[in-house]
Amino acid sequence: MTKERLTKIAIVGNPNSGKTTLFNLLTGLNQKTSNFPGVTVEIKSSKLKLDSKHIEIFDLPGTYSLYPNSSEERIVIETLCNPASAYHPDIILFVADLNHIERHLLLATQIADLGIPMVFIANMVDTIPEDLVQYYESKIQNLLEVQVVSTSTRDASQLAKLKKVIIEQLDLQGHRKAKDKYFYRTTVAFQPATNYLKDVIGITNDYMANLVINHSSWLSYINEEVRVNLATKLPPDSNFIRGQINETLARYATFEPIVHKAILNDFEQHETFTQKLDKVITHKIWGPLIFLIIIVTVFQSIFSWAEVPMGIIEAIFADLGGWLVGNLPNSILTRLLVEGILPGIGGVLVFVPQIAILFFLLGLLEEFGYMSRVVYMFDQVMRGFGMNGRSMVSLISSGACAIPAIMSTRTIANKRERLITILVSPLISCSARLPIYAILVGFVVPPLTVLGFLNAQGLVFLGLYVLGVVSALGAALVFKVFIRNDEPTYLMLELPTYKKPLLKNVFYNMLAKVRTFVVEAGKVIFIISILLWFGASFGPSDRDAALAQQAIEVNNNATMSDEDKANLINTQQLETSYIGILGKKIEPVIEPLGYDWKIGIALITSFAAREVFVGTMATLYSVGQGGDEELADRTLRQKMQGALRLGSNEKLYGPATALSLLVFYVFAMQCMSTLAVTKRETQSWKWPVIQFVYMTALAYISAFAVFNIMS
Repeated sequence: MTKERLTKIAIVGNPNSGKTTLFNLLTGLNQKTSNFPGVTVEIKSSKLKLDSKHIEIFDLPGTYSLYPNSSEERIVIETLCNPASAYHPDIILFVADLNHIERHLLLATQIADLGIPMVFIANMVDTIPEDLVQYYESKIQNLLEVQVVSTSTRDASQLAKLKKVIIEQLDLQGHRKAKDKYFYRTTVAFQPATNYLKDVIGITNDYMANLVINHSSWLSYINEEVRVNLATKLPPDSNFIRGQINETLARYATFEPIVHKAILNDFEQHETFTQKLDKVITHKIWGPLIFLIIIVTVFQSIFSWAEVPMGIIEAIFADLGGWLVGNLPNSILTRLLVEGILPGIGGVLVFVPQIAILFFLLGLLEEFGYMSRVVYMFDQVMRGFGMNGRSMVSLISSGACAIPAIMSTRTIANKRERLITILVSPLISCSARLPIYAILVGFVVPPLTVLGFLNAQGLVFLGLYVLGVVSALGAALVFKVFIRNDEPTYLMLELPTYKKPLLKNVFYNMLAKVRTFVVEAGKVIFIISILLWFGASFGPSDRDAALAQQAIEVNNNATMSDEDKANLINTQQLETSYIGILGKKIEPVIEPLGYDWKIGIALITSFAAREVFVGTMATLYSVGQGGDEELADRTLRQKMQGALRLGSNEKLYGPATALSLLVFYVFAMQCMSTLAVTKRETQSWKWPVIQFVYMTALAYISAFAVFNIMS
C-alpha cells in the first residue's frame, strides 16, 4: 500500500505576531522539536489529522523580510526558496498583528510573490476597533488576492474557525489558478540567471529565483558549481543592496496608502493601553525599580512555592529506596538499583518543581510583552559593557540554559558585541545550577523569614544570580578592552503590545523546557550513575582481603557503636574503590577549597552537565548502604548533612565549604556542551579555550578566598 503524502503547512510571520501561539493552539502537546539540517536552529513541527486529511505543520522562525539579518531568519529563506526542502510548504499560514500591519505587509507581499498558496491571518482583532478590523480585512484581501481570516490566536474558541479555513485550503489543492499578479518582478538584467536556476534547480517562480540569486553566496543547498555558473550569468555591475532597497520602496508604495487612510481619515485614534503602560514600565527610574521587584519576586517564588512538592518527591524516592531494600533480595542488581540508579534519577526529578516555576514565570513575562521592554530599557547600559540591548536577551535566556542563549546571539549584528555576549553568557546562573544551589543553600542559611515576608534562603538564591550577573558584566568590561571593534552598532526592536498571557501557551512552553531538562539530564545522569556505582563498588583485586581484615578489627572494637562501625566500614570500602583511588589523587588540588575526594569526583563528573553533581553525590553517599533499610530511607540532604570531615567531628558541609562550593559553581565552566556551542558559533577553538580558562581560574580563586575567609 502506498503511504499517503503529508500536506506540509508552514506558519510564517514577523516576530511577536502570534505565530507560535497559533502553532500551540493547533497542535497542543503533540509537538516535536528538531534542528534544521546543517544548523543548530530548532524548528517545531507536528503531524495532525483534519477532516480525514493528514498534514504536517511547521513553526518557522520569525523574520521581518525575505532579506534576512540573522541566522534564524535565514532558515525561512532556506525553506521557502528550496522546493526540494523537507520543510518546503504546500500552504503558508501568514500571521500578522493588525496593530503593526504596515511592517507585516512588507513580508506578506514578498510571500505572496513566491506563488505558494497563502492564507492571511489578521491577528489581535480583540485589541483594535471592529470597524478598523473590517476595513483591513477588505483592503488586504483585495491587495493580496488571498483569503483573509480575522481572528485572535489567543482565543481558544477560535480554533474551529481556523481549522475550517485550513480544510478549505486543503480541498483547493491542485485546483488553483496560476498566479498572475506580482508586486515585484525580476529585472531584465537578471533574466539569464533566472532561466538558469529554472533549468538547474527546478525553480519555476521568478521572484523565488530572484531571492536565490541575491542569497546564493550563503544558501546551503546551492553547490559550488551552480554558484560559479550563476555568477557568470549576472551583469558585472550587479548591486544587490540597491536592488533590495528599490524592491522595498516599491512594495511599501503598494500598501502604504491603505494604512495611511486608516490612520488619517476613517478611524478614531486614541492613546492605547500599551502606550499608557509603557510610560511607567520603561520610565528611566520606575522601569529599573519595577524590574528589580519582578526579579526578586521570581526567585522568592522559586524557593517558597517549590518547597512542598520537592519535599514530597524526596520522601517518595526515600521511601521507595527503603521499600526496595526490604522487599528485594540482597543482590548486586538490587544494590545497583538502590545505590546507583534510583538516587541518580531522584537527584534530577526532585528539582523539577523549581525549574518548572522558573520557566513558567519567565514564560508569563514573555507572553505579557515585558521581556522586549527589558531589552529596550537596558540597551544604553549594555553598550557601556561592550554589548547592546539584544545581549540582554541572551543574558536573560542564560537563566534557563547558556546553549540557546549563545545561539540567540546570532541576532546581534556587531561582531565584537556578539563575541563578548557569547563569552560572558555562561556566567549567568542557568537552570542546571538550580539543583546544586537548592541543596547547598540550606547548609549556609537556615529557613528564616526576613522583614516578615522574605525567605532568607530565597535571598541567598537571588544573591547567587546577582553575583553571576555582576561577574558577567565585569568580564565584559575586560573583554571590551582587548577585543577590537571596527563595526557600527545599532538596535532595531519592535515592542509588542501588552497582552493577557495565554496560560495554555505558557504551560506548553514550560512543559517542553522541563521535558528537555529531564530527558537530557536524565540520560546523562543515568549512565554516569551506573558507571559511578561500579567504580565505587569495586576496586583492585587485592583490596577484598584487606577490607575483610579491617572489618574484623572494627567489629571487635568494643568502644564503637554499631552505627559508627557500619559507617567506618562503608567509608573504607568506598575509599579503596576505583572511584576512591581517583578521588584521593585529586584531593590535594581541591583540599584548599575545603573539599574532600567525594566532592572532587562530583566536580569531574559534573563537567558533562552541572546538575550531575547532585546525582553523583546521591550515588556516592548511597554506595554501601543499600543493605540497610534505615539508611536507604534517608534523603540525600540528610546524608550530606550528617557527613563529617575525615578524622574529626566537624561537619563537612559547614557554611564555609557549602558557600565555597556555591561560589565555585557560579563561576566554573562545568558544561562541555556550552564549550562545544561556543566553538561552533565562533568557528574557532581559541574562544572556548579562553572561556574555559578564565572561568575555571575565577572559580578556583573565588572558592579558595571564600573558604579561607569563612573558616
